[in-house]
Amino acid sequence: MNTQNIQSKSLQEHVIDTAAKHWIYRFFPRWLWPYAQLARWDKPIGWQLLLWPCWWSLTLAPISCVLAERAAQTSAIPSPWYFFLFLIGAIVMRGAGCTYNDLIDHHIDKAVKRTCSRPLPSEQITRNKAKIFIILQLIIGLIVLLQFNSFTILLGLASLIIVAIYPFMKRISNWPQLFLALSFNWGALLGWTAFFGTLNIQPILLYLGAVFWTIGYDTIYAHQDKKDDALIGVGSTARLFAERTKPALFCLYSLMLVFTTTSFILSHVSSIMLSIMFFVAIHMLFQIKSVDIDNPNECLRIFKSNSFIGLLIFLMLILDNLRIV
Repeated sequence: MNTQNIQSKSLQEHVIDTAAKHWIYRFFPRWLWPYAQLARWDKPIGWQLLLWPCWWSLTLAPISCVLAERAAQTSAIPSPWYFFLFLIGAIVMRGAGCTYNDLIDHHIDKAVKRTCSRPLPSEQITRNKAKIFIILQLIIGLIVLLQFNSFTILLGLASLIIVAIYPFMKRISNWPQLFLALSFNWGALLGWTAFFGTLNIQPILLYLGAVFWTIGYDTIYAHQDKKDDALIGVGSTARLFAERTKPALFCLYSLMLVFTTTSFILSHVSSIMLSIMFFVAIHMLFQIKSVDIDNPNECLRIFKSNSFIGLLIFLMLILDNLRIV
């Protein structure tokens, strides 16, 4: 049996909640595997969904700028360096958030089939090592944040308040997805402030739209664990909505479309490019129609498909930027 098969077999036996064939298990030394799993480096969907609102906001700002009085004082196109910074920031801060969440949910994860084999509940790594790992990730995140203007730095630091309380929300409410969404989409504000150094109504509307989007897709994700969540007594919107999930998704996704489209209109996105939002709506309707909330694999597939929505909106804004160059 070759090394790759041994690694895959080992992971399949001991780490349920991981992608056994991911490249990190071929190229990383074995002692790094638990850290990769803590940071979810083998699950890129998380940082992708975190990144899209950052890049939406960053590409939306110059479209708004070109028709504003500030156009004379501001570069029309954001620096590629900013796109890179948000990419690194999304990967690192998503990893830090997952590590923190695993520390808080250590004992809960032991009782959930999908998460019981993660590094902390399975004792592949100690809590002290996980804490050191968080600190290292936060240092990198801080270095990234310090590359921006002072307003963006302060706004970015403020997001840590929501990040800190999120893991506890499932213990006291059925709305942990709301608090995840509030923290997860902070980049919709930061992309704009990185460009302008201030906030306006457009990024706030964009942020609210992304919040409703995240509550929707994370509700689908949460249906994977609803039986275990019920047994251990933690809340989620999946449990709250239950058989009313599809109507709830329709409302959440509709609000996402209303808020984001309004933001785009106020930012002077062209009518031709705005038509792409029709395809975003079609994709969301397809999710609602096709998702089987009692099939965990189907829930995961539909959840992951939301990265296509992120990409579609980003491409719409990039293409609209071309007309102002």
